Amino acid sequence: MKSQDTPFEGGPMDGRVLPVVLGPTGHPPKTYRIPVPDPDGGPPTVLVYRRVPRGHSRRLGLIQGWKYSYDPDDASAGKLRWPWSKPQAGPPGGPRDTNG
Repeated sequence: MKSQDTPFEGGPMDGRVLPVVLGPTGHPPKTYRIPVPDPDGGPPTVLVYRRVPRGHSRRLGLIQGWKYSYDPDDASAGKLRWPWSKPQAGPPGGPRDTNG
């Protein structure tokens, strides 16, 4: 399996570089989840990092590489999102609420 050294930004992993296994397309996964065990024996805390472009080339704007950015508010909660799925419901009274 092929891996690539990928930097992490923000959160507890800030400044670290870890080898991340690449997928069949040659890219690292879109999200990287790191379970951190609780010292008191409780459920582990999961750190979530999202893949973002490291930089773009000047001439064509191609992506130079990837890095992971800390995402403290993981909205997906590890669930898959399919294109045919219904959109997530927002809080009541939001801009789409027409009942009131």
